[in-house]
Amino acid sequence: MSSETEAANAAVFMKSAPVPEGAKLVEGPDYEAEQSLQGLLSAYETIGFQATGLSRAIEVINKMKAWRLSDEPREEDDDTPEEERQNTKANIFLGYTSNLISSGLREIMLFLVKHNYVSALCTTAGGVEEDFIKCLGPGTFLPTGDGWNLDGADLRKKGMNRIGNLLVPNEAYCRFEDWVVPILDAMREEQDTEGTHWTPSKVIHRLGKEINDERSVYYWAYKNNIPVFCPALTDGSLGDMIYFHSYKNPGLNIDLVGDIRRLNDLSVRSKKAGIIILGGGVCKHQICNAMLFRNGADYAVYVNTGQEFDGSDAGARPDEAISWGKIRAGAESIKVSADATLVFPLLVAATWGKSHWNKNKD
Repeated sequence: MSSETEAANAAVFMKSAPVPEGAKLVEGPDYEAEQSLQGLLSAYETIGFQATGLSRAIEVINKMKAWRLSDEPREEDDDTPEEERQNTKANIFLGYTSNLISSGLREIMLFLVKHNYVSALCTTAGGVEEDFIKCLGPGTFLPTGDGWNLDGADLRKKGMNRIGNLLVPNEAYCRFEDWVVPILDAMREEQDTEGTHWTPSKVIHRLGKEINDERSVYYWAYKNNIPVFCPALTDGSLGDMIYFHSYKNPGLNIDLVGDIRRLNDLSVRSKKAGIIILGGGVCKHQICNAMLFRNGADYAVYVNTGQEFDGSDAGARPDEAISWGKIRAGAESIKVSADATLVFPLLVAATWGKSHWNKNKD
């Protein structure tokens, strides 16, 4: 063998370093045997790429939901009764973009809020109003064929609004206006006669009370006293209604400062804090920034398709939030780069869903 051939051989068959301790063999599920949902999700751990990220997200969520103060060593001056320590859970902050309430993920949010599995929500205006719209009549629907390629100008003539491959008829917003304006009138009167100090979370709490419909996410948030933060409350149809109302019955004040104080205080007072954020933008940054005031979240799961090359907060990985103090160094964290409508049903099925179904079997 020539020296050139020996060099080529050495380059191709370069000796490997030992496999890192704890490394797992990559393999997928065995489809020769019938797979249950939970069995299939367990197999995600060793598939690789985003499947393994999903498996890690399941692990992190299970840890945040299982944590109790009694898991921590008792400090010398801590005289908290043991029963209280055993019942003190991590506060879990769930953030999501408005389009996810437009989608069928709304029913998963409802499940989590109805059963008190989360401590606080953060979304944008569309994520509030479209929940109520779906209670007031036919809301969002899937057209036949490929909804992604419907002609926008034609839809405009027909009074149809497209959200991805979903459609919302204008009549849905008309029903919403008929319902919400009298409530805004009543809120305006209470502001003057009772001194009510409205914040976005108080507005949503009131709307959840008024809808009085168990199909509503925010009805259950009202019933269970789970705060819903919406810093961009006016950035949607609800903002349109508030705009028109400001001419018909001017003077309604909605205070953002009261809510940033409420959210940050909830963060600071959390013995442990977990964050689950679907998408980016306001809902992601508002929760992460609140975590800064407690030196970072203890658990974090991101699910989004954002890229970090443009420096956007939406695309930023958990490690970037660590640099800001929004996630603690050493925290349990993962970003799953995927569409939330694909991932979140599986995440909930493997965590709260699994424990909820097992409990109801007993």
